[in-house]
Amino acid sequence: MGTGTVLLLIFVGVIFYSVSLYNRLVAARNAYKNAFAQIDVQLTRRHDLIPNLIEIAKGYMSHEKETLQAVIEARNTAISDLSAAKTDPGNLAALEKLGATERGLSGALGRLFALSESYPDLKANENMMQLSEELTTTENKISFARQAFNDGVMLYNNLREQFPSNLISDWFSFKEATLLELESDSMKTVPKVEF
Repeated sequence: MGTGTVLLLIFVGVIFYSVSLYNRLVAARNAYKNAFAQIDVQLTRRHDLIPNLIEIAKGYMSHEKETLQAVIEARNTAISDLSAAKTDPGNLAALEKLGATERGLSGALGRLFALSESYPDLKANENMMQLSEELTTTENKISFARQAFNDGVMLYNNLREQFPSNLISDWFSFKEATLLELESDSMKTVPKVEF
């Protein structure tokens, strides 16, 4: 085998390996985008359940209009921010804004549920109980979908930063993706108990 043939085989091998790395980067990017689509499904379900919850609560909590309005406004903002994040699920600013908005919506819903405890008829309402259960189930699904998304982002980011795939990712401008954080800092801290 001549030197020219050996060099040609090395060149062809490098090309095939480079194409393979490029394809792995594309597959990893598509995987985290698909994982975000699952988050989108669950957040949309959550956003769709909230108006029904508000309608039920309105009948019992007519003088709690500020709380109800806060939930409605937080929901509308969350829908808008989710729409913006869908266009580029790897965008740091969009995901941070979505995370902050969803934390705000969770806080508003928490206040609504805390107030509902003061209304025994509302708390015992079958529709309210069913919606609360559906929201809880949806929150669990959001957590699982967010974990899958964050795992996909980590895999993609690791692949784009490791050598030699980092050469391909730099060459073809594969941007770093961002993790989605929906929990607030208060959810991560352990409450202090004093006796």
